[in-house]
Amino acid sequence: MTKGAATTKRIGVLMGGESSERDISIRSGLAIYQGLQEMGYNSVPIDISKDVMAALKKDKVKLAFLALHGGIGENGAIQGMLEVLGIPYTGSGVLASALAMDKEASKKIFIYHGLPVAPFTVVTRRQKGKGQKTSDSPIPSPDFPLPWVVKPVAEGSSIGVSIIKEEKDLPSCLEKAFSFDQRVMIEKFIPGQEVHIGILGQKALGGVEVRPSLEFYNYEAKYTSGLTDYIIPPEIDDATYEKSKDIALKAHTALGCSGASRVDLRIDDTHTPYVLEVNTLPGMTTTSLLPKIAKAAGLSFNDLIEEIIRLALKE
Repeated sequence: MTKGAATTKRIGVLMGGESSERDISIRSGLAIYQGLQEMGYNSVPIDISKDVMAALKKDKVKLAFLALHGGIGENGAIQGMLEVLGIPYTGSGVLASALAMDKEASKKIFIYHGLPVAPFTVVTRRQKGKGQKTSDSPIPSPDFPLPWVVKPVAEGSSIGVSIIKEEKDLPSCLEKAFSFDQRVMIEKFIPGQEVHIGILGQKALGGVEVRPSLEFYNYEAKYTSGLTDYIIPPEIDDATYEKSKDIALKAHTALGCSGASRVDLRIDDTHTPYVLEVNTLPGMTTTSLLPKIAKAAGLSFNDLIEEIIRLALKE
């Protein structure tokens, strides 16, 4: 067993929670914990659905390795708690985490920085008084053509996402998305290739093109082995690849992200990369994209873990 070199601090691997991505978070967390054990780190797994503050104190955690996806684990809440407790943690800070999780806020920041994004509009479901039904804002008529993508504003892993080819399907798809969030985005679907760029320490590691066998890269395609082909490097020309990496790094920087992130892009037939979102806590499972990208860049899974720890301690 090789002794971990990045720190001798007691590391708590935070995973689980109550979000819709709980199962994936646990898979990520256990993979990270196994890697830490293999490298000889003093580490402990912690499910945040229990009394996380008591667990951090009981286990004398001095560094939090976040393997959280969605909900309070990725929206800045856990990060804020760790700030108050004075415990350093992996990934982005409070504000960057909150901005990246909110697709409406992040898109507005990307637009401000001149980064290409798909046209979009947002529908809000407003709560009325106690015991009364909810009241939705009027369903807008998007001023961009079909097909459309309907997605919750603050969910990950493509949960609650639909692609609409006929306007009559909009109400039912909005209802589906509203079951996950009070705000729903209607976005122009960008036909073309989907490319994900890995960022590590303010540097673009490289990218992977995803080709799902299903209609799009949804939850099932992401986490079921064999349903998606992964092409590394992406089958795009060199100039477009470099442009994609540059835009991805600018998106990461625009939100103030740190540590490791994954930036999701769609590339249309004019070779223009459009930013979909920035994932501040990318998956770390056996089918996850960041470890695949890191491997192609010469970093093993355990190398990636160590580098993420080093970056957290430098912040």
